[in-house]
Amino acid sequence: MTNQNLKFLCVSLTTLLLAGLAACSPESEIEEAIAADATYNTSLNVQELMALVLEPASDILWDSGGWVVDASGYEELYPTTDDGWEYVRAQAAIVVESGNMLALPGRAEDNDAWMIYSEGLSEAGMLAMEAARTQNEEDFFQAGAQLYSVCTACHQAYNPDINNRFVDGEAD
Repeated sequence: MTNQNLKFLCVSLTTLLLAGLAACSPESEIEEAIAADATYNTSLNVQELMALVLEPASDILWDSGGWVVDASGYEELYPTTDDGWEYVRAQAAIVVESGNMLALPGRAEDNDAWMIYSEGLSEAGMLAMEAARTQNEEDFFQAGAQLYSVCTACHQAYNPDINNRFVDGEAD
């Protein structure tokens, strides 16, 4: 047997062995093995991720849905052009991915409620993306409300002082 044939045989046997192990292993074990080998750049801490990525995108969504009634009259906040809707859709995508980024090892506070809130954040972002895609104002408003609920619940659980800052009027 030549060296090249031997090399091919070894590679083939290794491939078969790995395929066989994968077939016998539960999917979660395979995912855990892959995750253990993955490296993520989590040099931004949670507060920086919130302040620099999530909060600006969320603010744009909240500022782009609903209406304002004041002494000047009634004003709708929804985008009025296709480009405007595409812009808020892109911001919603940032919200979706922020939920994923908050769930990464090195950022997740725990594997319980934190993960539920992270997933809820992504789900609210997906709803906003779909509503922006279809330019459905009511669904967009509801997605913003869901986003607010997830953010408020998470802050209440993990950083209650942030909610008090807004209630007490101390926000910047």
